[in-house]
Amino acid sequence: MNDTPAPTIEDIRLAAERIAGRASVTPLIESAWLNEQLGGRILLKCETLQRTGSFKFRGACNAIAAHGEAARERGVVAVSSGNHAQGVAEAARLFGVAATIVMPADAPATKLSRTARSGATVLTYDRATGDRDAIAAELVERTGAILIHPYNDPYVIAGQGTVGCEINEAMETLGLAPDAVLVPCGGGGLSSGVGLATRARFPDCRVVLVEPRDFDDYGRSLHDGRIVANAGSTGSVCDALMAPAPGAIGFAINRANGAEAVSVDDGAALAAVAHAFHELKLVVEPGGGVALAALLSGQVDCAGRTMVAVLSGGNVDVAVLVQALAQG
Repeated sequence: MNDTPAPTIEDIRLAAERIAGRASVTPLIESAWLNEQLGGRILLKCETLQRTGSFKFRGACNAIAAHGEAARERGVVAVSSGNHAQGVAEAARLFGVAATIVMPADAPATKLSRTARSGATVLTYDRATGDRDAIAAELVERTGAILIHPYNDPYVIAGQGTVGCEINEAMETLGLAPDAVLVPCGGGGLSSGVGLATRARFPDCRVVLVEPRDFDDYGRSLHDGRIVANAGSTGSVCDALMAPAPGAIGFAINRANGAEAVSVDDGAALAAVAHAFHELKLVVEPGGGVALAALLSGQVDCAGRTMVAVLSGGNVDVAVLVQALAQG
């Protein structure tokens, strides 16, 4: 996969054509109260309202569509803590394709159940001791199925990049240019796709990746100029962002775009969930809210600036939502 050519802005535009009518065009919203509190103009891209509750449907749908009917007959395999799982399962259902998803046993119950609800076969493993990639590789070798990687796949990155295209169109309608776009970051599929798309239209826009505090492999990788891995695989409420290391394809794109990275702790992520619920009337999962958390906690200064923050997912377990609201 590392030798696969990186997607271009033309690939993102083609992805937009492929997923049109299947993926939702999600809103870019603004909160007067948030603007007043932070001293800037803040716009929030609500991928929480995307089909399956996160941006992941876009990349999965584009990848499955791009492979063609003959390849799809062999089925698809994916590894995921939940959002990519749901995206692949639902896209496979729409195309009439068999899907097998390898998921950690401790993934949020709502993500496990909704993946199965779309008709996928779910195989669970122990996140701390198991090797999801080895499990998936064995399945692909045995069945000939297509592997839809959650982030290190050019079709997936191009599909996620359609988020950026929609941001561009909405900003142009408003007559605004973003000073920065903040994107939740695990393996880097969303951030690289969004960064590629937004900087194609707004070349001076900063691309800021936001990670969980103890899973800041992307920030460390950008600092070192090479891919470095996380020390662990468990230990954050941001389950959607605990990728083992940046994907090579997206990392090359993010480096070329001069992407920056900041991190937020679990407390800030839960506070963002509570803020979204109380002030925006949106349900956001902790990993999906880290870009908002970076603004609310002051990790990124937005005074006098126009900032876009992606709310990447809303598939939160009730217990975690209750925890966030109690804390918030």
